[in-house]
Amino acid sequence: MKLYQLHSKQSLPITKEKAWEFLSNPANLKVITPEHMGFNILDGADRAMFPGQIIQYKVSPFPGFTTKWVTEITHVDQGNYFVDEQRFGPYSLWHHKHFIKKINEGVEMEDIIDYKIPFGILGQIAHPLIVKKQLLEIFKFREQKLKQLFGSVESIPNQLELKSF
Repeated sequence: MKLYQLHSKQSLPITKEKAWEFLSNPANLKVITPEHMGFNILDGADRAMFPGQIIQYKVSPFPGFTTKWVTEITHVDQGNYFVDEQRFGPYSLWHHKHFIKKINEGVEMEDIIDYKIPFGILGQIAHPLIVKKQLLEIFKFREQKLKQLFGSVESIPNQLELKSF
């Protein structure tokens, strides 16, 4: 079974505190997810983020297919990073690290997602045709939405890459 990794970096001209306030609020995930994904939080986003927090969503990764997605916040270093891991959902493995680092122009946000696709060889075939394309689209949408909400640091190019192991 292949392991995939999505790595994204984006710089925003805001304070670390403002970035943390927005990114650590699970309710804001809906704001930065494309509307066509039908993303809805069902439970668990009514409190400030804490280790052990379970958040339940419904999402439609492609037309005609809706699934429940349950994640757990496993690590929180207030103001610096948090980790969410899938407990139930569309992936065999989903481990998402969110880092926020102060830079001269504001903050650098870094996402590192390690994931596996279910269904063996069929999943590996579906990855470049559906999953990779979808994830890149979601993170490009997020980049644009965050630029729209907070501006951008034009002197630092954003990075988005996906690789497999």
